[in-house]
Amino acid sequence: MHEIEIAESEEELKKRLQTANFGNQKEKLIMLWWIKSGQVKEQQEIGKRLAKDTSTVTRWLQRYRSGGLSELLKIKKAPGAKPKIHDAAMPTAVNYAALEEELKTGKGNS
Repeated sequence: MHEIEIAESEEELKKRLQTANFGNQKEKLIMLWWIKSGQVKEQQEIGKRLAKDTSTVTRWLQRYRSGGLSELLKIKKAPGAKPKIHDAAMPTAVNYAALEEELKTGKGNS
C-alpha cells in the first residue's frame, strides 16, 4: 500500500465510529483506524477484513487522499427513478380539499 498519512488521531476515529450511521461510513472509519493504528498494511488485507473488493478499498483511499475525511464520508445520493407523475399533473393545494371530499364521499364537485 502506498504510504498514506491519516491526519485524524486514533481517538478521533474511534469517536467518529460511535456516531457513524450512514451506509458504509463505519467501514471507512474502521479502515482508517486500522491503518492509523498499524494493524493493517495491505489493501488486500483491508478488503478481506471488510469483505470488500480491493478496488473499493483503493477508491476509498484515493478519496481520502484527495479530500480528507469529509470527502471520504460524503454521502452520495443515488440518482433514483424519475417521477412518473409530472409536476403539471400533480394536484395543486387548491384542489386538495375537493379531492379529499371526493375520496371521502365518492362525490365530486363537478
